[in-house]
Amino acid sequence: MLLIIDGHNDLPMRLREWHGSDVAGLEKERPPLHTDLPRLRAGGVGGQFWSVYVPSDLPEPVALAHTLEQIDVVYRMVAAYRDDLELAYTADDVERIMATGRIASLIGVEGGHSLAGSLGVLRSLARLGVRYVTLTHNHNTAWADSATQAPAANGLTDEGRAIVREMQRIGVLVDLSHVSAATMHAALDVATAPVIFSHSGARAVTDHPRNVPDDVLTRLPGNGGVIQLTFVSYFVNAATFDWKLAADAEWERLGLPPVPYEWPATARPGEEPRATPFNPPVDPGAEPAFQAWLAAHPKPSATVAQVADHVDHAREVAGIDHLGIGGDYDGTPEVPDELADVSRYPRLFEELRGRGWSEADLGKLANGNILRALRDAGRLAAEPLGPGV
Repeated sequence: MLLIIDGHNDLPMRLREWHGSDVAGLEKERPPLHTDLPRLRAGGVGGQFWSVYVPSDLPEPVALAHTLEQIDVVYRMVAAYRDDLELAYTADDVERIMATGRIASLIGVEGGHSLAGSLGVLRSLARLGVRYVTLTHNHNTAWADSATQAPAANGLTDEGRAIVREMQRIGVLVDLSHVSAATMHAALDVATAPVIFSHSGARAVTDHPRNVPDDVLTRLPGNGGVIQLTFVSYFVNAATFDWKLAADAEWERLGLPPVPYEWPATARPGEEPRATPFNPPVDPGAEPAFQAWLAAHPKPSATVAQVADHVDHAREVAGIDHLGIGGDYDGTPEVPDELADVSRYPRLFEELRGRGWSEADLGKLANGNILRALRDAGRLAAEPLGPGV
């Protein structure tokens, strides 16, 4: 079985929010979570970037505190399952850990709001093991534009460019998922080391603001970067996204009470992210006033073939050396049935084999390309920061 290095999994957030940061019980299946140790093993996961996402509408000092709490969850999870997990800081660490049969565990901060505008915080997070920072989440920062808010920084401000340079100087990958196309280009203009997209699709296949346009994909070979293709149904299937927008609009038309905001945002480019029933994992069918609309408008399902369409398109535009996998498990309830949890990665690889992919190319997609980008980021860093540095 190919070993997968996945770019984005939100299990730490789920453990913190749904389970009081309790890491017990992961040695057995824990629905409704997508992720636990038996299913990671069944899916062939050899390396995982654990996301430590916190909402982007929090005040930045609060966001930083919550981020540190989720980093603590990752550390305690790894400590509790030493036979299965080990923290990794470099590409060499990842390869060594995978060779032992354990799952290499890396950390990604999902949103520049967690930096609180401080390069010192960035460096401190790097010393804790953070190996990528997503420049924004669903809201702009003061220095970078998100894909789902009206632009304010024309991509990146001077401060934003300084943050990108510092990330690359210390060996932290710049993650361009969630940012606007202008921010993607601005970061690539500054970058001297590979960038990544930890969990995005191809916009030419599904015209969602969270996906990556072709004029950005064509720049990845020159940068050495990697797009890690995601499984999120709203990004994969245009009909599912259109249904979601219509459902959100009907909920608002009925005057039903707002619900807590959670990813993924319902917004076209330039719109504010909206708090709707289809962002958090709640059952809108439990609302009597909404049942008739749901019955008349069944939700379209995304498929593994549609995920493969995004992978194929990214390969055609960016090339085989610039692709990876970033499922976004436990970050959304909306994934294709055939990719229902972390045990299902082999189903995508079966689909790609059926389309004529070679084992060598599947290996690059599974782990080779992101390992190379991580190694290059460390090699090109002037002062790579790890624990104790």
